[in-house]
Amino acid sequence: MVYTGLSGNELYCLAKIGLQPGDLIIGNSVFSLGILGGIRSGFKGMIGGEIHDYTDIINEGRRLSYKRLLKEVNERGALGATGVTSELVVHPGNIEFLSIASSLHSPNEGQHEPFTTSSNGQELYCQMDAGYTPKKFVFGNVAYSVGLAQGFMGGLRTLARGEIREYTDIFNATRNLALERIVREAQSIGANCVVGIETTILPFQGVGVQEMLMLGTASNCQFIEYGNAEAAVGDVDNVVTSDLTCQELWNITSMGYVPYKLVLGTSVYSLGFVGSVTSVIKGLAKGEINELTTLIYDAREESIGKIQQEAEALGADDVIGIKTYVYSLGSGLIEFLAIGTAVKKVGASVRTRSEQLPPQAVMPDKDTFYNTAETEFGVNLNSPNR
Repeated sequence: MVYTGLSGNELYCLAKIGLQPGDLIIGNSVFSLGILGGIRSGFKGMIGGEIHDYTDIINEGRRLSYKRLLKEVNERGALGATGVTSELVVHPGNIEFLSIASSLHSPNEGQHEPFTTSSNGQELYCQMDAGYTPKKFVFGNVAYSVGLAQGFMGGLRTLARGEIREYTDIFNATRNLALERIVREAQSIGANCVVGIETTILPFQGVGVQEMLMLGTASNCQFIEYGNAEAAVGDVDNVVTSDLTCQELWNITSMGYVPYKLVLGTSVYSLGFVGSVTSVIKGLAKGEINELTTLIYDAREESIGKIQQEAEALGADDVIGIKTYVYSLGSGLIEFLAIGTAVKKVGASVRTRSEQLPPQAVMPDKDTFYNTAETEFGVNLNSPNR
Protein backbone atom coordinates (compact mmCIF):
# COMPACT_ATOMS: atom_id res chain seq x y z
CA MET A 1 0.00 0.00 0.00
CA VAL A 2 1.27 3.46 -0.96
CA TYR A 3 0.67 6.61 1.10
CA THR A 4 1.23 9.56 -1.20
CA GLY A 5 0.44 13.25 -1.28
CA LEU A 6 0.05 13.21 -5.07
CA SER A 7 -3.31 14.21 -6.54
CA GLY A 8 -5.18 12.41 -9.29
CA ASN A 9 -3.97 14.90 -11.89
CA GLU A 10 -0.38 14.44 -10.74
CA LEU A 11 -0.65 10.65 -10.80
CA TYR A 12 -1.98 10.75 -14.36
CA CYS A 13 0.84 12.99 -15.59
CA LEU A 14 3.56 10.98 -13.87
CA ALA A 15 2.22 7.74 -15.33
CA LYS A 16 2.63 9.27 -18.80
CA ILE A 17 6.41 9.46 -18.21
CA GLY A 18 6.72 6.07 -16.52
CA LEU A 19 6.81 7.20 -12.90
CA GLN A 20 4.91 5.52 -10.09
CA PRO A 21 3.90 7.04 -6.73
CA GLY A 22 5.73 6.27 -3.52
CA ASP A 23 5.14 7.27 0.08
CA LEU A 24 4.89 10.77 1.49
CA ILE A 25 8.26 11.65 3.04
CA ILE A 26 9.16 14.22 5.66
CA GLY A 27 12.29 15.83 7.07
CA ASN A 28 12.39 18.39 9.85
CA SER A 29 14.61 20.25 12.28
CA VAL A 30 13.52 22.30 15.29
CA PHE A 31 15.52 25.28 16.57
CA SER A 32 14.89 27.48 19.58
CA LEU A 33 13.73 30.99 18.76
CA GLY A 34 16.08 32.06 21.53
CA ILE A 35 19.00 31.12 19.27
CA LEU A 36 17.84 33.62 16.65
CA GLY A 37 17.05 36.29 19.21
CA GLY A 38 20.32 35.78 21.07
CA ILE A 39 22.69 36.04 18.14
CA ARG A 40 25.22 38.83 18.57
CA SER A 41 24.26 40.68 15.42
CA GLY A 42 23.28 44.05 16.87
CA PHE A 43 26.29 45.83 15.42
CA LYS A 44 25.80 44.22 12.02
CA GLY A 45 22.16 45.24 12.04
CA MET A 46 23.22 48.85 12.61
CA ILE A 47 25.15 49.00 9.36
CA GLY A 48 22.35 47.45 7.32
CA GLY A 49 22.40 44.73 4.66
CA GLU A 50 22.90 41.01 5.22
CA ILE A 51 23.14 39.63 8.74
CA HIS A 52 25.33 36.58 8.15
CA ASP A 53 24.65 34.91 11.50
CA TYR A 54 20.93 34.80 10.78
CA THR A 55 21.49 33.64 7.19
CA ASP A 56 23.76 30.83 8.39
CA ILE A 57 21.44 29.47 11.06
CA ILE A 58 18.35 29.62 8.84
CA ASN A 59 20.34 27.97 6.04
CA GLU A 60 21.46 25.23 8.46
CA GLY A 61 17.89 24.52 9.56
CA ARG A 62 16.63 24.30 5.99
CA ARG A 63 19.49 22.01 4.96
CA LEU A 64 19.06 19.70 7.95
CA SER A 65 15.38 19.18 7.15
CA TYR A 66 16.18 18.55 3.48
CA LYS A 67 18.99 16.13 4.40
CA ARG A 68 16.58 14.08 6.52
CA LEU A 69 14.02 14.06 3.72
CA LEU A 70 16.69 12.81 1.30
CA LYS A 71 17.61 10.07 3.77
CA GLU A 72 14.01 8.80 3.59
CA VAL A 73 14.20 8.86 -0.20
CA ASN A 74 17.28 6.65 -0.10
CA GLU A 75 15.85 4.31 2.54
CA ARG A 76 12.86 3.67 0.28
CA GLY A 77 15.07 3.07 -2.75
CA ALA A 78 13.10 5.70 -4.62
CA LEU A 79 14.00 7.12 -8.01
CA GLY A 80 13.36 10.62 -6.69
CA ALA A 81 11.03 12.99 -4.88
CA THR A 82 8.63 15.59 -6.21
CA GLY A 83 6.99 18.63 -4.63
CA VAL A 84 9.86 19.25 -2.18
CA THR A 85 9.12 22.12 0.20
CA SER A 86 11.24 24.17 2.60
CA GLU A 87 8.90 25.72 5.13
CA LEU A 88 9.02 27.44 8.49
CA VAL A 89 6.51 26.56 11.19
CA VAL A 90 6.49 28.68 14.34
CA HIS A 91 5.75 26.79 17.55
CA PRO A 92 5.69 28.40 21.03
CA GLY A 93 9.33 29.36 21.64
CA ASN A 94 10.61 27.29 18.70
CA ILE A 95 10.82 27.35 14.94
CA GLU A 96 10.55 24.18 12.84
CA PHE A 97 12.23 23.84 9.46
CA LEU A 98 10.05 21.42 7.50
CA SER A 99 10.56 19.60 4.19
CA ILE A 100 7.79 17.47 2.69
CA ALA A 101 7.63 15.61 -0.64
CA SER A 102 6.25 12.51 -2.34
CA SER A 103 8.68 9.79 -3.39
CA LEU A 104 8.65 8.38 -6.92
CA HIS A 105 9.54 4.99 -8.35
CA SER A 106 10.14 3.49 -11.77
CA PRO A 107 9.89 -0.12 -13.01
CA ASN A 108 13.46 0.26 -14.28
CA GLU A 109 14.99 1.49 -11.03
CA GLY A 110 18.57 0.49 -10.33
CA GLN A 111 21.64 2.01 -8.74
CA HIS A 112 21.32 5.75 -9.13
CA GLU A 113 21.51 9.11 -7.44
CA PRO A 114 17.88 10.06 -6.69
CA PHE A 115 16.66 13.38 -8.01
CA THR A 116 14.64 15.89 -6.00
CA THR A 117 12.51 18.69 -7.36
CA SER A 118 10.35 21.51 -6.09
CA SER A 119 7.96 20.81 -9.00
CA ASN A 120 4.75 18.96 -8.26
CA GLY A 121 3.73 15.99 -10.42
CA GLN A 122 2.09 18.12 -13.11
CA GLU A 123 5.04 20.52 -13.29
CA LEU A 124 7.53 17.65 -13.39
CA TYR A 125 5.77 16.23 -16.44
CA CYS A 126 5.94 19.61 -18.20
CA GLN A 127 9.59 20.11 -17.28
CA MET A 128 10.72 16.72 -18.54
CA ASP A 129 8.60 16.87 -21.69
CA ALA A 130 10.25 20.21 -22.50
CA GLY A 131 13.69 18.56 -22.30
CA TYR A 132 14.77 19.58 -18.79
CA THR A 133 15.98 16.70 -16.61
CA PRO A 134 15.72 17.43 -12.86
CA LYS A 135 18.71 16.84 -10.60
CA LYS A 136 18.23 18.49 -7.23
CA PHE A 137 16.01 20.77 -5.20
CA VAL A 138 18.09 23.91 -4.56
CA PHE A 139 17.62 27.16 -2.69
CA GLY A 140 19.39 30.43 -2.02
CA ASN A 141 18.63 32.67 0.94
CA VAL A 142 19.80 35.85 2.62
CA ALA A 143 18.70 37.32 5.94
CA TYR A 144 18.96 41.08 6.02
CA SER A 145 18.12 44.26 7.87
CA VAL A 146 17.80 47.79 6.51
CA GLY A 147 19.86 48.86 9.51
CA LEU A 148 20.01 51.94 11.69
CA ALA A 149 22.93 53.66 9.99
CA GLN A 150 21.60 53.26 6.47
CA GLY A 151 18.13 54.04 7.77
CA PHE A 152 19.38 57.35 9.14
CA MET A 153 21.02 58.25 5.85
CA GLY A 154 17.88 57.36 3.97
CA GLY A 155 15.73 59.13 6.55
CA LEU A 156 17.36 62.43 5.67
CA ARG A 157 16.20 61.92 2.13
CA THR A 158 12.59 61.23 3.07
CA LEU A 159 12.07 64.99 3.51
CA ALA A 160 11.93 65.13 -0.28
CA ARG A 161 10.09 62.97 -2.77
CA GLY A 162 11.84 60.42 -4.95
CA GLU A 163 14.05 57.36 -4.86
CA ILE A 164 16.08 56.67 -1.70
CA ARG A 165 19.28 55.26 -3.17
CA GLU A 166 20.64 54.01 0.18
CA TYR A 167 17.66 51.68 0.57
CA THR A 168 17.53 50.76 -3.12
CA ASP A 169 21.17 49.61 -3.02
CA ILE A 170 20.57 47.42 0.05
CA PHE A 171 17.49 45.75 -1.38
CA ASN A 172 19.02 45.23 -4.83
CA ALA A 173 22.04 43.59 -3.23
CA THR A 174 20.03 41.21 -1.05
CA ARG A 175 17.63 40.14 -3.81
CA ASN A 176 20.48 39.40 -6.24
CA LEU A 177 22.52 37.67 -3.52
CA ALA A 178 19.79 35.04 -3.06
CA LEU A 179 19.86 34.39 -6.82
CA GLU A 180 23.66 34.11 -6.84
CA ARG A 181 23.51 31.48 -4.09
CA ILE A 182 20.95 29.30 -5.84
CA VAL A 183 23.12 29.47 -8.98
CA ARG A 184 26.25 28.44 -7.06
CA GLU A 185 24.47 25.41 -5.64
CA ALA A 186 23.39 24.37 -9.14
CA GLN A 187 26.98 24.82 -10.35
CA SER A 188 28.26 22.59 -7.55
CA ILE A 189 26.31 19.59 -8.91
CA GLY A 190 27.04 20.28 -12.58
CA ALA A 191 23.55 21.50 -13.52
CA ASN A 192 23.22 23.97 -16.39
CA CYS A 193 19.93 25.59 -15.34
CA VAL A 194 17.58 26.26 -12.43
CA VAL A 195 13.91 26.28 -13.41
CA GLY A 196 10.64 26.94 -11.63
CA ILE A 197 12.22 29.42 -9.21
CA GLU A 198 9.85 30.72 -6.55
CA THR A 199 10.71 33.82 -4.56
CA THR A 200 9.42 34.52 -1.04
CA ILE A 201 10.12 37.28 1.49
CA LEU A 202 9.67 36.10 5.07
CA PRO A 203 9.68 38.39 8.12
CA PHE A 204 11.06 37.15 11.45
CA GLN A 205 8.92 38.79 14.07
CA GLY A 206 10.65 40.24 17.11
CA VAL A 207 14.16 40.30 15.63
CA GLY A 208 13.76 42.94 12.88
CA VAL A 209 15.05 40.60 10.18
CA GLN A 210 13.63 39.45 6.85
CA GLU A 211 14.67 36.48 4.73
CA MET A 212 14.77 36.56 0.95
CA LEU A 213 14.30 32.94 -0.19
CA MET A 214 14.55 31.54 -3.71
CA LEU A 215 13.95 27.85 -4.37
CA GLY A 216 13.78 25.83 -7.56
CA THR A 217 15.05 22.75 -9.37
CA ALA A 218 18.63 22.45 -10.63
CA SER A 219 18.37 20.63 -13.96
CA ASN A 220 20.18 19.72 -17.13
CA CYS A 221 18.72 20.74 -20.48
CA GLN A 222 19.32 18.71 -23.61
CA PHE A 223 21.65 20.16 -26.23
CA ILE A 224 20.16 22.58 -28.71
CA GLU A 225 21.46 24.31 -31.82
CA TYR A 226 22.44 27.95 -32.16
CA GLY A 227 22.87 28.33 -35.90
CA ASN A 228 25.26 25.57 -37.00
CA ALA A 229 26.86 25.00 -33.60
CA GLU A 230 25.51 22.87 -30.81
CA ALA A 231 25.59 24.25 -27.29
CA ALA A 232 23.82 23.68 -24.03
CA VAL A 233 21.28 26.20 -22.83
CA GLY A 234 23.68 26.91 -19.98
CA ASP A 235 26.85 25.47 -18.50
CA VAL A 236 28.34 25.28 -15.04
CA ASP A 237 29.93 28.70 -15.51
CA ASN A 238 26.77 30.33 -16.81
CA VAL A 239 23.71 28.71 -15.26
CA VAL A 240 20.38 29.65 -16.81
CA THR A 241 17.70 30.73 -14.31
CA SER A 242 13.96 31.09 -14.79
CA ASP A 243 10.94 31.86 -12.63
CA LEU A 244 8.49 30.73 -15.31
CA THR A 245 6.16 27.95 -14.22
CA CYS A 246 6.98 24.59 -15.78
CA GLN A 247 3.80 24.88 -17.86
CA GLU A 248 5.05 28.23 -19.19
CA LEU A 249 8.47 26.67 -19.80
CA TRP A 250 6.84 23.96 -21.91
CA ASN A 251 4.90 26.59 -23.88
CA ILE A 252 7.92 28.75 -24.75
CA THR A 253 9.93 25.64 -25.66
CA SER A 254 7.22 24.63 -28.12
CA MET A 255 7.53 28.15 -29.60
CA GLY A 256 11.31 27.88 -30.03
CA TYR A 257 12.42 29.94 -27.02
CA VAL A 258 14.81 29.14 -24.19
CA PRO A 259 15.18 31.02 -20.89
CA TYR A 260 18.32 33.05 -20.24
CA LYS A 261 18.10 34.52 -16.78
CA LEU A 262 15.75 35.55 -14.02
CA VAL A 263 16.05 39.35 -13.96
CA LEU A 264 14.87 41.62 -11.20
CA GLY A 265 14.94 45.28 -10.31
CA THR A 266 13.98 47.03 -7.11
CA SER A 267 13.54 50.68 -6.18
CA VAL A 268 12.73 52.27 -2.82
CA TYR A 269 10.80 55.52 -2.98
CA SER A 270 9.52 58.07 -0.50
CA LEU A 271 6.64 60.44 -1.00
CA GLY A 272 8.45 62.88 1.26
CA PHE A 273 7.27 65.06 4.12
CA VAL A 274 5.92 67.86 1.94
CA GLY A 275 4.22 65.47 -0.48
CA SER A 276 2.72 63.47 2.40
CA VAL A 277 1.12 66.54 3.93
CA THR A 278 -0.23 67.62 0.55
CA SER A 279 -1.69 64.17 -0.20
CA VAL A 280 -3.32 63.95 3.23
CA ILE A 281 -5.02 67.29 2.71
CA LYS A 282 -6.17 66.25 -0.74
CA GLY A 283 -7.31 62.94 0.67
CA LEU A 284 -10.02 64.79 2.59
CA ALA A 285 -11.70 65.55 -0.72
CA LYS A 286 -12.77 63.25 -3.53
CA GLY A 287 -10.66 62.80 -6.62
CA GLU A 288 -7.20 61.72 -7.70
CA ILE A 289 -4.14 62.34 -5.51
CA ASN A 290 -1.67 63.38 -8.18
CA GLU A 291 1.40 63.14 -5.92
CA LEU A 292 0.77 59.46 -5.13
CA THR A 293 -0.19 58.64 -8.72
CA THR A 294 3.02 60.13 -10.09
CA LEU A 295 5.24 58.57 -7.42
CA ILE A 296 3.90 55.04 -7.84
CA TYR A 297 4.03 55.29 -11.64
CA ASP A 298 7.64 56.54 -11.61
CA ALA A 299 8.73 53.86 -9.13
CA ARG A 300 7.27 51.02 -11.20
CA GLU A 301 8.86 52.42 -14.35
CA GLU A 302 12.23 52.62 -12.58
CA SER A 303 12.04 48.96 -11.48
CA ILE A 304 10.96 47.72 -14.91
CA GLY A 305 13.67 49.85 -16.52
CA LYS A 306 16.31 48.03 -14.48
CA ILE A 307 15.28 44.58 -15.71
CA GLN A 308 15.09 45.92 -19.25
CA GLN A 309 18.67 47.16 -19.02
CA GLU A 310 19.88 43.81 -17.64
CA ALA A 311 18.07 41.84 -20.34
CA GLU A 312 19.53 44.03 -23.09
CA ALA A 313 23.03 43.53 -21.66
CA LEU A 314 22.46 39.74 -21.83
CA GLY A 315 21.44 39.92 -25.48
CA ALA A 316 17.97 38.54 -24.72
CA ASP A 317 15.12 38.96 -27.19
CA ASP A 318 12.34 39.49 -24.65
CA VAL A 319 11.48 39.51 -20.96
CA ILE A 320 8.31 37.58 -20.22
CA GLY A 321 6.18 36.86 -17.18
CA ILE A 322 7.01 40.22 -15.58
CA LYS A 323 5.41 40.65 -12.18
CA THR A 324 5.50 43.77 -10.03
CA TYR A 325 5.13 43.92 -6.27
CA VAL A 326 4.77 46.78 -3.82
CA TYR A 327 5.92 46.52 -0.19
CA SER A 328 5.49 49.10 2.53
CA LEU A 329 8.70 49.53 4.54
CA GLY A 330 7.20 51.98 7.02
CA SER A 331 8.08 55.65 7.62
CA GLY A 332 6.57 56.54 4.25
CA LEU A 333 8.95 54.29 2.31
CA ILE A 334 7.73 51.85 -0.35
CA GLU A 335 9.70 49.18 -2.24
CA PHE A 336 8.78 48.36 -5.82
CA LEU A 337 10.05 45.02 -7.13
CA ALA A 338 9.85 43.87 -10.74
CA ILE A 339 10.83 40.30 -11.65
CA GLY A 340 10.67 38.26 -14.86
CA THR A 341 12.59 35.89 -17.14
CA ALA A 342 14.74 37.04 -20.05
CA VAL A 343 14.38 34.65 -23.03
CA LYS A 344 16.05 34.01 -26.37
CA LYS A 345 14.52 32.85 -29.65
CA VAL A 346 16.57 29.94 -31.02
CA GLY A 347 14.19 28.47 -33.58
CA ALA A 348 12.88 25.08 -34.57
CA SER A 349 15.81 23.15 -33.07
CA VAL A 350 14.10 23.58 -29.69
CA ARG A 351 10.93 21.58 -29.33
CA THR A 352 8.92 19.62 -26.82
CA ARG A 353 8.64 15.85 -26.93
CA SER A 354 4.84 15.93 -27.13
CA GLU A 355 2.76 17.99 -29.53
CA GLN A 356 0.51 19.27 -26.76
CA LEU A 357 0.04 19.04 -23.02
CA PRO A 358 -2.65 16.73 -21.67
CA PRO A 359 -5.46 18.58 -19.86
CA GLN A 360 -4.41 16.93 -16.59
CA ALA A 361 -1.11 18.84 -16.73
CA VAL A 362 -2.82 22.21 -16.45
CA MET A 363 -5.97 21.40 -14.45
CA PRO A 364 -5.78 23.05 -10.99
CA ASP A 365 -6.38 20.82 -7.98
CA LYS A 366 -9.16 21.98 -5.70
CA ASP A 367 -8.56 22.26 -1.96
CA THR A 368 -10.93 20.10 0.04
CA PHE A 369 -9.66 21.11 3.48
CA TYR A 370 -10.27 24.59 4.87
CA ASN A 371 -8.72 25.76 8.12
CA THR A 372 -10.14 28.86 9.80
CA ALA A 373 -8.62 28.17 13.23
CA GLU A 374 -5.81 30.66 12.66
CA THR A 375 -8.36 33.41 11.97
CA GLU A 376 -10.69 32.46 14.80
CA PHE A 377 -8.24 31.73 17.56
CA GLY A 378 -4.96 33.32 16.46
CA VAL A 379 -3.27 29.93 16.34
CA ASN A 380 -0.25 29.72 14.03
CA LEU A 381 -1.01 26.59 12.03
CA ASN A 382 0.85 25.33 9.01
CA SER A 383 -0.92 25.36 5.65
CA PRO A 384 -1.74 21.97 4.06
CA ASN A 385 1.34 20.26 2.66
CA ARG A 386 1.85 17.69 0.00
